[in-house]
Amino acid sequence: MFTFLKSFFSSAAGRRRAGRHFRRSPMLEQGVDAVAASAASDSSRRANRRMLDMSRMGMDALFLLLGSGRGGLSDAQAQTARERYGANEVDHEKPLSWPAHLWLSYRNPFNLLLTALAALSGLTDVWMAEPDEQSWTAVVIIGSMVVISTLLRFAQELRSNRAAEALKAMVQNTATVLRSGAAAPAADDGQRRPYGAPMHESGSRLREVPLAELVPGDVVLLSAGDMIPADCRILNAKDLFIAQAALTGESLPVEKHAVQRVETGNSLELENMAFMGTNVVSGSGSAMVVATGSNTYFGQLAGRVTRATRAPTQFQQGINRVSWVLIRFMLVMAPIVMLINGFTKGDWLEALLFALAIAVGLTPEMLPMIVTATLAKGALRMSRRKVVVKRLDAIQNLGAMNVLCTDKTGTLTQDRIVLERHTDVYGTSSDDVLAYAYLNSYYQTGLKNLLDVAVLQHAEVQRRLNLASRYRKVDEIPFDFSRRRMSVVVNETENGRDHHELICKGALEEMLSVCTRLRVGSEVHLLTESRRADIRRVTAELNRDGLRVIAVGVKEMPPTQQVYGVADESDLVLVGYIAFLDPPKESTGPALAALKASGIEVKVLTGDVELVTQKVCREVDFEVRRVYLGAEIEAMDDLQLAIAVREANVFARLTPAHKERIVRSLRAQGNTVGFMGDGINDAPALRAADVGISVDSAVDISKEAADIILLEKSLMVLEDGVIEGRKTFCNMLKYLKMTASSNFGNVFSVLVASAFLPFLPMLPIHLLLQNLMYDISQTAIPFDNVDEELLKEPQQWDPDGLGRFMVFFGPISSLFDIATYALMWYVFQANAPEHQTLFQSGWFVEGLLSQTLIVHMIRTRRIPFLQSRAAWPLMAMTMMVVAMGLVLPFSPLAEYFQLQALPWSYFPWLVGILLGYCVLTQLLKGIWVRRYGWQ
Repeated sequence: MFTFLKSFFSSAAGRRRAGRHFRRSPMLEQGVDAVAASAASDSSRRANRRMLDMSRMGMDALFLLLGSGRGGLSDAQAQTARERYGANEVDHEKPLSWPAHLWLSYRNPFNLLLTALAALSGLTDVWMAEPDEQSWTAVVIIGSMVVISTLLRFAQELRSNRAAEALKAMVQNTATVLRSGAAAPAADDGQRRPYGAPMHESGSRLREVPLAELVPGDVVLLSAGDMIPADCRILNAKDLFIAQAALTGESLPVEKHAVQRVETGNSLELENMAFMGTNVVSGSGSAMVVATGSNTYFGQLAGRVTRATRAPTQFQQGINRVSWVLIRFMLVMAPIVMLINGFTKGDWLEALLFALAIAVGLTPEMLPMIVTATLAKGALRMSRRKVVVKRLDAIQNLGAMNVLCTDKTGTLTQDRIVLERHTDVYGTSSDDVLAYAYLNSYYQTGLKNLLDVAVLQHAEVQRRLNLASRYRKVDEIPFDFSRRRMSVVVNETENGRDHHELICKGALEEMLSVCTRLRVGSEVHLLTESRRADIRRVTAELNRDGLRVIAVGVKEMPPTQQVYGVADESDLVLVGYIAFLDPPKESTGPALAALKASGIEVKVLTGDVELVTQKVCREVDFEVRRVYLGAEIEAMDDLQLAIAVREANVFARLTPAHKERIVRSLRAQGNTVGFMGDGINDAPALRAADVGISVDSAVDISKEAADIILLEKSLMVLEDGVIEGRKTFCNMLKYLKMTASSNFGNVFSVLVASAFLPFLPMLPIHLLLQNLMYDISQTAIPFDNVDEELLKEPQQWDPDGLGRFMVFFGPISSLFDIATYALMWYVFQANAPEHQTLFQSGWFVEGLLSQTLIVHMIRTRRIPFLQSRAAWPLMAMTMMVVAMGLVLPFSPLAEYFQLQALPWSYFPWLVGILLGYCVLTQLLKGIWVRRYGWQ
């Protein structure tokens, strides 16, 4: 029998796969994901090609295509275009209606099975029974379990989703557009004042319109602080820097201008295109809208996320597999019990009713409620640690996670630019270079970019230089894209002598083109070719460290000159460099170490350049095994990608489609994958992962795609969540082990007793009552403690292991049940039908106490009560059930439940049986742990 059952459940649950990386067939279980990823990739390629075509198109052709011009559209043209293209809005994931949400909370194999059993119990115990024998007990018990588990899940997820919705920014944005031929309204018409603004040089007027009303062909004006309202082609730009981190992951803003100077195949690298969802950091310009709403790059990503069907997560797959193992167990054993009792007792109706009671008793009807209550408890604990859980299943997925993919900007780093180094031309630290850079950034007018802000954070330089009394600004030469540098001229008063100093900073090559000398210490040398080679070597080393290098040059000017121009930027003396970096967070290194110690492999997926990414990894002691770039990922087939994602742990210059594809490949290899990100470019990967993790400051589409939202963007907070997830999983697994082993023991005991006893070993009402009391004792499992060694590794569902555990430990209780049979039959002479109540009462008490005791034996691999103690709620519940079981046969309710008082001499025997059960179980636990471990 044991061999048959072990073989049956092992084959039903699936053979143990060899190796961690290929436990599931990608063709079978990830086929839908592969098709979805392929379709998404095709959509991304089309969007990329469209943007490239728009970028390369001549201006006249672009105006003709969009029916517009530099003066924008008229109101009539805009209205016609709006009817054609629709509102400038991206798809958002629509919240589920409460009936649909309630159905999803109810729908799982066990709830459906329990509902069927409740209906069958109602049929046999109420509708088919005689009026004086009708019993609603089974129907009420089973129905209550289903209702409680469904409502718990529904209420917790509803509360979490509302909290997540409250995190979204509720801001109505507008854009400044040009409208051609718009007449100014009368002063008293109540219209917004931009109508009365001066005429633009094209003859059009400026107007503020809601972002939703923009259409292709509109000309928008851009200035610092503006959000790019749609995908646009730059018409003109002046010192225009745009932050694209939300799309690309790049820490630094990128320059935009009207001419594309470098050929590229990646639309996000286009210099003359600006994309919806990015924002202007500094400068100004104008741009023509070429795509709106779902046709934008952002809209394409949002559409993929909202339309995509989420693949079953590891939790959903695991709980379903385990559920079917237990269901198959019930479907096999209940008919066997019916057949044995039918042939041995001759009463087939009674055998059918008893088999139905066995089916109900064998079914862990508390499983949905225990799982939901445990997850809800975990969500509550995590909320106290600044974590919002949108989907309860994500808690267990977090505990099972063995691979974490994370973006770099803002997760590993502080998402801000700092001045990392200030050196002379040969790389030696120099305070003089910092002083020159500070003067340049301090005295330039207009909006300062992030690099200037980083320089000006060194306020100690201002105090040291004594700016107010020592320096006065004379003039400046603004930045432009052709020169890629800017200069200020200051008057310095020193030792009673006034002189002008021109201080210039900019890109290295552009600075070298206007420098003829260099300064080392107090000496000035000619800038020879060999020295130029040395300079390029030094700056290349800085670049390899992931630093963005800006060169600084100076030139002393006559104090009589008051007006300066580009021609004065010549014959400069190169004094050194300032280098910038997005620094790592202080908590990143310890958090990565903690994740590694917890058995989680971290992989960095970023849109930023590889040099910067590697520099950050070195700073936080993250060992880089290998780096792959987005272009390399693009060229790989699925098999090559599967190998790449196993061997590499850093991926740079990625598009959103690349990130999603990497996540799907990792999942296809049997990993439980988490993805942490907050940008638009992270949304598809968030949806594809087993558990998507975002932050409260993320863009809306990322928060919608995520399962978990961190109120603090820190890997350390995530580590706390992982531990909480593992605690939650361990407590769920305790219930499954307890129920599976005790139920198997019960049914085997019933089989033995049914074959040899002239009466039923236990009445159906005894089975239901025992099962109910046993389940009550386990309602405190969500509050239980978890042994520390179980929190060190990711937790995975193992249906095979559960089947083995059930067959291994279940018969232990049967041995002592059979000992109780012998005790009642031979010692207390309960060996005839007229004494069956005494027999059944003795087995009821022993069975209930041994089942309750198994809670403490199986909750830990250690010695219970001595080396590992249960939490006080679980201890209190089990003690209460033990007391109720001992008192019930002596209480007035005994007659109702067809029990009778037991002789006092029974209880010393009971103590001996229970002690023997504990000792044997503990010994066999040691054998099990040595062979299979203890999850």
